[in-house]
Amino acid sequence: MGHQNGSEFVGKVVDHVHTGEQYHTFMLTSRRDQTVRDRFQKMALNLLDEGEGVLDFGAGTGIDAKTYAANGHPTFVYEPSAAMRDYLAEHCRDEIARNAIVTVALPLNCKVQAVTANFAVLNHFADHASLFEELSRVVHQGGFVLASMLSPYYLGDARYGWWRKNLLNLVRTGRYAIPSESRIHRFTPRVVARAAAPYFRLERLYPRGVGLATDLYMFLLFRRI
Repeated sequence: MGHQNGSEFVGKVVDHVHTGEQYHTFMLTSRRDQTVRDRFQKMALNLLDEGEGVLDFGAGTGIDAKTYAANGHPTFVYEPSAAMRDYLAEHCRDEIARNAIVTVALPLNCKVQAVTANFAVLNHFADHASLFEELSRVVHQGGFVLASMLSPYYLGDARYGWWRKNLLNLVRTGRYAIPSESRIHRFTPRVVARAAAPYFRLERLYPRGVGLATDLYMFLLFRRI
């Protein structure tokens, strides 16, 4: 999602009623986003044992879900945007027909080993405590939540006034929100880890150190305890 703030693009697409195909095309033609997606999918698949189920939370047009299903994982998809759901139904038509992919109206309508949330889905939430409590009833003991979130430290955003204005908020509270149509929130990993407790513990963060300033996305792996 490079050429503009990726989260702003997602917000605009989701808010527009006829943009499922536009979003899908954008995500498949963005070289940087494809690199991020490939890394995320590989990490998720390496964590899953054969035949274990996945909930793709905020599934978009089903790009990740199609890959999970192709690798033999029963896949549930939750997507609140009607425009995205419509295109997902087309993109994943064959998988849905054979029940390899199942759409759910609520996350609690399934029980799985893993929940994946790619491309800043969790950045649309102002607070994650109630979300992780809900997901704790979805994920099996020992299972995981894998999320890619926007790094609050990303220096590529330093050219924007909202980033500089929020540095103090970042230091003080570990979080801030930016003015956009979807009001995207940024969080430090420790803030999200605190919200995930006592149901999940933060097991892995990628990248670490300087990488959090050079990469737009950070991957957070939470283990169900």
